[in-house]
Amino acid sequence: MRPFILLLVTGFLSLAAAAQSDSSALAVHKDPRIDQLIRKQAEINEFTSRESRSMVAGFRIQVINTTDRNAAIQAKTTVYRLYPELKAYLMYQAPYFRLRVGNFTNRKDAETYERKLSKEFTQNMFIVNDMVEVNPDKSGDQ
Repeated sequence: MRPFILLLVTGFLSLAAAAQSDSSALAVHKDPRIDQLIRKQAEINEFTSRESRSMVAGFRIQVINTTDRNAAIQAKTTVYRLYPELKAYLMYQAPYFRLRVGNFTNRKDAETYERKLSKEFTQNMFIVNDMVEVNPDKSGDQ
């Protein structure tokens, strides 16, 4: 009976050693397209990140200056509906909500949009000096 137990223990030990050596030899096969996808995503992230935009002195149009938050949000919605190419910035400086639109690098472009916006927004609208976002590959963005 002793030789049988010894043989059984030896068998278990050899199986355990074989299992350990097999687990360290695990091979992982990766599709090479995964590396391409990772590089493409990194390019997209770089293009869309804040670091890819620069700030320059320019102009924005202040559309509304109000204490009514709902009126400011409604004005922002109207701007996006009528002029989807303009970027809108809603700021809060107690107690006022200010909506400024556009990223104009020259005043003439801002004046053109101010005339268009004045049809919808009749009061307290004017052009302000501000730091505006400009993509390096596009200049004169709104």
